[in-house]
Amino acid sequence: MPRQVFLYDPPERFVAGTVGEPGHRAFYLQASGEGRTTSVLLEKAQVEALAERVDELLDEVLRRTGGSAPVPAVAPTDMVDTAPLDVPLDEEFRVGTMALAWDGNQERVIVEAQAMVESDPDDPESADEEELFEDDENGPPLLRVTMSGAMARSFAKRALELVAAGRPSCPFCSLPLDPEGHVCPRQNGYRR
Repeated sequence: MPRQVFLYDPPERFVAGTVGEPGHRAFYLQASGEGRTTSVLLEKAQVEALAERVDELLDEVLRRTGGSAPVPAVAPTDMVDTAPLDVPLDEEFRVGTMALAWDGNQERVIVEAQAMVESDPDDPESADEEELFEDDENGPPLLRVTMSGAMARSFAKRALELVAAGRPSCPFCSLPLDPEGHVCPRQNGYRR
């Protein structure tokens, strides 16, 4: 079966969002444009890592170009997107691997999210990570978004705020605190 590639170059909208209450939230990346929307499911840690790396990439681009690249130092206020995810929310796939790059010729950020690949423990070639990053026509589904530095900065800001809006962390073990209490492993299981 040929690989499904969802291309947005550029998207009208690219955001991270959630469904559910803190502690039971599902995290999504959602790209939309030209009358279509693609939503992919991922973990909270993946959203946080992607947002942090986008900010780091843009900071590095600014540093290396001496500030001449069309990348804002902070998210432009006119590009702030606080709207909820578009519905209906149909998940295309669960994200396994992600990639991030700067296209210096087009001065754009490229984000790729590839579907999780099940590896067969009996087949040593199925766990080959090198194969996962090849552009194989029969590979797993892929979401590829190419966007401006300003849109990328706005994406990162929203995503980091989204992650921070969850349950507060325990000051001792850094695990999330539940409203019903928290059994802290650093406090020998005492409820906090």
